[in-house]
Amino acid sequence: MALSAPATLYVGLLVAAPLVILVAYSLWTQTYVTIDRTPTLASYREAFGDPLVRHLMLRSILIAGAVTVVTVALAYPIAYFIAFRARKKTLWLLLITIPFWSSYLLRVFAWKLILGFNGVMNSALLALGIIDEPLTFLLYNEFAVVLTLAHAWAPFAILPIYVSLQKIDPSLLEASTDLGNGPVETFLRVTLPLTIPGIIAACLIIFIPTVGDYVTPSLVGGSDGKMIANLIQVQFGAANNWPLGATLSLLAMLSVGFVAIVFVIGATGLGRRIR
Repeated sequence: MALSAPATLYVGLLVAAPLVILVAYSLWTQTYVTIDRTPTLASYREAFGDPLVRHLMLRSILIAGAVTVVTVALAYPIAYFIAFRARKKTLWLLLITIPFWSSYLLRVFAWKLILGFNGVMNSALLALGIIDEPLTFLLYNEFAVVLTLAHAWAPFAILPIYVSLQKIDPSLLEASTDLGNGPVETFLRVTLPLTIPGIIAACLIIFIPTVGDYVTPSLVGGSDGKMIANLIQVQFGAANNWPLGATLSLLAMLSVGFVAIVFVIGATGLGRRIR
Protein backbone atom coordinates (compact mmCIF):
# COMPACT_ATOMS: atom_id res chain seq x y z
CA MET A 1 0.00 0.00 0.00
CA ALA A 2 2.79 2.42 0.89
CA LEU A 3 4.59 1.76 -2.39
CA SER A 4 1.45 2.42 -4.42
CA ALA A 5 0.58 5.60 -2.55
CA PRO A 6 2.62 7.96 -4.80
CA ALA A 7 1.11 6.51 -7.97
CA THR A 8 -2.38 6.64 -6.48
CA LEU A 9 -1.89 10.27 -5.45
CA TYR A 10 -0.52 11.11 -8.91
CA VAL A 11 -3.50 9.53 -10.66
CA GLY A 12 -5.87 11.20 -8.24
CA LEU A 13 -4.43 14.64 -8.91
CA LEU A 14 -4.38 14.28 -12.69
CA VAL A 15 -7.64 12.38 -13.23
CA ALA A 16 -9.95 12.49 -10.25
CA ALA A 17 -9.38 16.11 -9.25
CA PRO A 18 -10.23 17.62 -12.67
CA LEU A 19 -13.30 15.40 -12.88
CA VAL A 20 -14.48 16.56 -9.45
CA ILE A 21 -13.95 20.18 -10.53
CA LEU A 22 -16.01 19.58 -13.68
CA VAL A 23 -18.85 18.07 -11.67
CA ALA A 24 -18.74 20.98 -9.24
CA TYR A 25 -18.81 23.59 -12.01
CA SER A 26 -21.70 21.81 -13.74
CA LEU A 27 -23.80 22.33 -10.60
CA TRP A 28 -23.06 26.06 -10.42
CA THR A 29 -24.25 29.03 -12.47
CA GLN A 30 -22.35 31.95 -13.92
CA THR A 31 -23.36 35.45 -14.91
CA TYR A 32 -20.37 36.01 -17.18
CA VAL A 33 -18.11 37.35 -14.41
CA THR A 34 -19.39 36.04 -11.09
CA ILE A 35 -20.09 32.39 -10.23
CA ASP A 36 -23.00 31.40 -8.02
CA ARG A 37 -21.97 28.26 -6.14
CA THR A 38 -25.51 27.38 -5.11
CA PRO A 39 -26.09 23.79 -6.35
CA THR A 40 -28.53 23.68 -9.24
CA LEU A 41 -29.33 21.60 -12.33
CA ALA A 42 -29.94 24.65 -14.50
CA SER A 43 -27.01 23.86 -16.82
CA TYR A 44 -28.26 20.31 -17.33
CA ARG A 45 -31.77 21.54 -18.13
CA GLU A 46 -30.31 24.04 -20.60
CA ALA A 47 -28.14 21.40 -22.24
CA PHE A 48 -30.92 18.81 -22.57
CA GLY A 49 -33.38 21.41 -23.81
CA ASP A 50 -31.11 22.84 -26.50
CA PRO A 51 -31.58 21.10 -29.89
CA LEU A 52 -28.17 22.37 -31.00
CA VAL A 53 -26.50 20.33 -28.25
CA ARG A 54 -28.32 17.16 -29.29
CA HIS A 55 -27.49 17.79 -32.94
CA LEU A 56 -23.79 18.39 -32.31
CA MET A 57 -23.56 15.42 -29.94
CA LEU A 58 -25.10 13.09 -32.52
CA ARG A 59 -22.95 14.53 -35.29
CA SER A 60 -19.81 14.10 -33.18
CA ILE A 61 -20.58 10.45 -32.48
CA LEU A 62 -21.39 9.77 -36.15
CA ILE A 63 -18.24 11.53 -37.39
CA ALA A 64 -16.09 9.71 -34.82
CA GLY A 65 -17.73 6.43 -35.82
CA ALA A 66 -17.07 7.10 -39.50
CA VAL A 67 -13.46 8.00 -38.76
CA THR A 68 -13.07 4.79 -36.76
CA VAL A 69 -14.54 2.58 -39.48
CA VAL A 70 -12.52 4.19 -42.29
CA THR A 71 -9.27 4.19 -40.34
CA VAL A 72 -9.51 0.58 -39.14
CA ALA A 73 -10.60 -0.63 -42.58
CA LEU A 74 -7.54 0.98 -44.15
CA ALA A 75 -5.20 0.10 -41.28
CA TYR A 76 -5.92 -3.63 -41.19
CA PRO A 77 -4.47 -4.47 -44.65
CA ILE A 78 -1.38 -2.37 -43.88
CA ALA A 79 -0.88 -4.10 -40.53
CA TYR A 80 -1.46 -7.49 -42.18
CA PHE A 81 1.13 -6.73 -44.85
CA ILE A 82 3.74 -5.65 -42.29
CA ALA A 83 3.09 -8.66 -40.05
CA PHE A 84 3.09 -11.40 -42.69
CA ARG A 85 4.56 -10.05 -45.92
CA ALA A 86 7.05 -7.27 -45.23
CA ARG A 87 10.72 -8.18 -44.95
CA LYS A 88 11.98 -5.12 -43.10
CA LYS A 89 9.27 -4.69 -40.50
CA THR A 90 11.20 -2.17 -38.45
CA LEU A 91 11.57 0.09 -41.47
CA TRP A 92 7.86 -0.10 -42.24
CA LEU A 93 6.95 0.70 -38.65
CA LEU A 94 9.33 3.64 -38.77
CA LEU A 95 7.66 4.92 -41.94
CA ILE A 96 4.28 4.72 -40.25
CA THR A 97 5.46 7.03 -37.49
CA ILE A 98 6.83 9.68 -39.89
CA PRO A 99 3.65 11.85 -39.70
CA PHE A 100 4.31 12.28 -35.97
CA TRP A 101 7.58 13.99 -36.78
CA SER A 102 5.59 17.08 -37.73
CA SER A 103 3.07 19.12 -35.78
CA TYR A 104 -0.55 18.01 -35.71
CA LEU A 105 -1.59 21.50 -36.79
CA LEU A 106 0.75 21.35 -39.78
CA ARG A 107 -0.85 18.09 -40.91
CA VAL A 108 -4.33 19.60 -40.63
CA PHE A 109 -3.23 22.70 -42.57
CA ALA A 110 -1.69 20.41 -45.19
CA TRP A 111 -5.07 18.78 -45.79
CA LYS A 112 -6.62 22.23 -45.94
CA LEU A 113 -4.21 23.13 -48.73
CA ILE A 114 -4.88 19.85 -50.52
CA LEU A 115 -8.68 20.08 -50.36
CA GLY A 116 -9.04 23.84 -50.78
CA PHE A 117 -10.85 25.61 -53.64
CA ASN A 118 -7.50 26.38 -55.27
CA GLY A 119 -5.75 23.50 -53.55
CA VAL A 120 -3.59 20.68 -54.82
CA MET A 121 -6.46 18.30 -55.66
CA ASN A 122 -8.54 20.82 -57.57
CA SER A 123 -5.49 22.13 -59.41
CA ALA A 124 -4.50 18.60 -60.43
CA LEU A 125 -8.02 17.72 -61.62
CA LEU A 126 -8.23 20.97 -63.61
CA ALA A 127 -4.84 20.35 -65.18
CA LEU A 128 -5.87 16.84 -66.22
CA GLY A 129 -9.12 18.15 -67.70
CA ILE A 130 -11.27 15.95 -65.47
CA ILE A 131 -13.26 18.92 -64.14
CA ASP A 132 -14.08 22.32 -65.62
CA GLU A 133 -14.24 24.24 -62.36
CA PRO A 134 -12.94 23.63 -58.83
CA LEU A 135 -14.93 21.28 -56.62
CA THR A 136 -16.49 23.00 -53.63
CA PHE A 137 -17.52 19.93 -51.60
CA LEU A 138 -14.00 18.83 -50.69
CA LEU A 139 -13.53 21.28 -47.83
CA TYR A 140 -15.54 22.70 -44.93
CA ASN A 141 -17.84 19.75 -44.38
CA GLU A 142 -18.02 16.41 -42.60
CA PHE A 143 -16.11 14.67 -45.40
CA ALA A 144 -13.06 16.87 -44.84
CA VAL A 145 -13.18 16.24 -41.08
CA VAL A 146 -13.41 12.45 -41.52
CA LEU A 147 -10.60 12.38 -44.08
CA THR A 148 -8.26 14.55 -42.01
CA LEU A 149 -8.90 12.69 -38.77
CA ALA A 150 -8.55 9.29 -40.47
CA HIS A 151 -5.11 10.28 -41.74
CA ALA A 152 -4.07 11.74 -38.39
CA TRP A 153 -5.07 8.67 -36.37
CA ALA A 154 -4.06 5.94 -38.84
CA PRO A 155 -0.87 4.91 -36.96
CA PHE A 156 -2.89 4.45 -33.76
CA ALA A 157 -4.97 1.85 -35.59
CA ILE A 158 -2.14 0.13 -37.42
CA LEU A 159 0.05 -0.53 -34.39
CA PRO A 160 -2.41 -2.39 -32.10
CA ILE A 161 -3.69 -4.47 -35.01
CA TYR A 162 -0.11 -5.27 -35.99
CA VAL A 163 0.67 -6.38 -32.43
CA SER A 164 -2.37 -8.70 -32.38
CA LEU A 165 -1.35 -10.18 -35.75
CA GLN A 166 2.19 -10.76 -34.50
CA LYS A 167 0.87 -12.77 -31.55
CA ILE A 168 -0.85 -15.33 -33.80
CA ASP A 169 0.88 -18.70 -33.63
CA PRO A 170 1.93 -19.66 -37.21
CA SER A 171 1.07 -23.29 -36.44
CA LEU A 172 -2.62 -22.30 -36.25
CA LEU A 173 -2.50 -20.95 -39.78
CA GLU A 174 -0.68 -24.06 -40.97
CA ALA A 175 -3.25 -26.28 -39.28
CA SER A 176 -6.06 -24.42 -41.00
CA THR A 177 -4.37 -24.94 -44.35
CA ASP A 178 -3.83 -28.64 -43.62
CA LEU A 179 -7.54 -28.99 -42.90
CA GLY A 180 -8.33 -27.81 -46.41
CA ASN A 181 -9.14 -24.16 -45.75
CA GLY A 182 -8.13 -21.63 -48.36
CA PRO A 183 -6.61 -18.21 -47.67
CA VAL A 184 -10.01 -16.54 -47.29
CA GLU A 185 -11.41 -19.21 -44.98
CA THR A 186 -8.22 -19.18 -42.91
CA PHE A 187 -8.46 -15.44 -42.54
CA LEU A 188 -12.13 -15.48 -41.55
CA ARG A 189 -11.90 -18.46 -39.18
CA VAL A 190 -8.46 -18.00 -37.64
CA THR A 191 -6.79 -14.65 -38.30
CA LEU A 192 -9.75 -12.32 -37.91
CA PRO A 193 -11.13 -13.82 -34.65
CA LEU A 194 -7.67 -13.79 -33.06
CA THR A 195 -7.19 -10.12 -33.92
CA ILE A 196 -10.54 -8.95 -32.51
CA PRO A 197 -8.80 -7.60 -29.35
CA GLY A 198 -6.47 -5.52 -31.51
CA ILE A 199 -9.39 -4.23 -33.57
CA ILE A 200 -11.31 -3.30 -30.42
CA ALA A 201 -8.26 -1.49 -29.02
CA ALA A 202 -7.76 0.39 -32.30
CA CYS A 203 -11.42 1.41 -32.43
CA LEU A 204 -11.40 2.72 -28.86
CA ILE A 205 -8.08 4.53 -29.33
CA ILE A 206 -9.54 6.36 -32.34
CA PHE A 207 -13.18 6.83 -31.37
CA ILE A 208 -12.75 8.28 -27.88
CA PRO A 209 -10.33 11.13 -28.75
CA THR A 210 -11.95 12.06 -32.08
CA VAL A 211 -15.30 12.79 -30.42
CA GLY A 212 -13.55 15.49 -28.41
CA ASP A 213 -11.47 16.94 -31.26
CA TYR A 214 -12.15 20.60 -31.93
CA VAL A 215 -9.04 21.71 -33.83
CA THR A 216 -9.74 19.73 -37.00
CA PRO A 217 -13.46 20.68 -37.24
CA SER A 218 -12.50 24.33 -36.71
CA LEU A 219 -9.95 24.34 -39.53
CA VAL A 220 -11.47 22.04 -42.17
CA GLY A 221 -15.04 21.42 -41.01
CA GLY A 222 -16.71 24.77 -41.47
CA SER A 223 -20.28 25.18 -40.24
CA ASP A 224 -21.26 21.71 -41.48
CA GLY A 225 -18.40 19.98 -39.68
CA LYS A 226 -18.62 21.47 -36.21
CA MET A 227 -18.64 19.00 -33.31
CA ILE A 228 -19.60 19.09 -29.66
CA ALA A 229 -16.04 19.98 -28.63
CA ASN A 230 -16.30 23.22 -30.60
CA LEU A 231 -19.35 24.20 -28.56
CA ILE A 232 -17.54 23.28 -25.34
CA GLN A 233 -14.57 25.41 -26.39
CA VAL A 234 -16.88 28.36 -27.03
CA GLN A 235 -18.49 28.00 -23.58
CA PHE A 236 -15.11 27.98 -21.84
CA GLY A 237 -13.83 30.78 -24.08
CA ALA A 238 -15.89 33.47 -25.78
CA ALA A 239 -19.17 32.74 -23.97
CA ASN A 240 -17.39 32.53 -20.59
CA ASN A 241 -20.02 30.07 -19.32
CA TRP A 242 -17.91 27.50 -17.50
CA PRO A 243 -20.83 25.71 -15.80
CA LEU A 244 -22.46 24.96 -19.17
CA GLY A 245 -19.09 24.02 -20.64
CA ALA A 246 -18.49 21.61 -17.75
CA THR A 247 -21.97 20.15 -18.20
CA LEU A 248 -21.42 19.58 -21.91
CA SER A 249 -18.05 17.98 -21.17
CA LEU A 250 -19.61 15.54 -18.72
CA LEU A 251 -22.44 14.70 -21.10
CA ALA A 252 -19.93 14.08 -23.87
CA MET A 253 -17.91 11.80 -21.59
CA LEU A 254 -21.00 9.84 -20.61
CA SER A 255 -22.13 9.51 -24.23
CA VAL A 256 -18.71 8.31 -25.37
CA GLY A 257 -18.49 5.89 -22.45
CA PHE A 258 -21.90 4.42 -23.22
CA VAL A 259 -21.13 3.95 -26.92
CA ALA A 260 -17.71 2.46 -26.11
CA ILE A 261 -19.18 -0.06 -23.64
CA VAL A 262 -21.89 -1.12 -26.10
CA PHE A 263 -19.27 -1.50 -28.83
CA VAL A 264 -16.91 -3.58 -26.69
CA ILE A 265 -19.73 -5.90 -25.59
CA GLY A 266 -20.98 -6.28 -29.17
CA ALA A 267 -17.52 -6.80 -30.67
CA THR A 268 -16.57 -9.33 -27.99
CA GLY A 269 -19.78 -11.27 -28.58
CA LEU A 270 -19.21 -11.21 -32.34
CA GLY A 271 -15.67 -12.49 -31.87
CA ARG A 272 -16.94 -15.43 -29.80
CA ARG A 273 -19.53 -16.29 -32.46
CA ILE A 274 -16.92 -16.22 -35.22
CA ARG A 275 -14.73 -18.61 -33.24
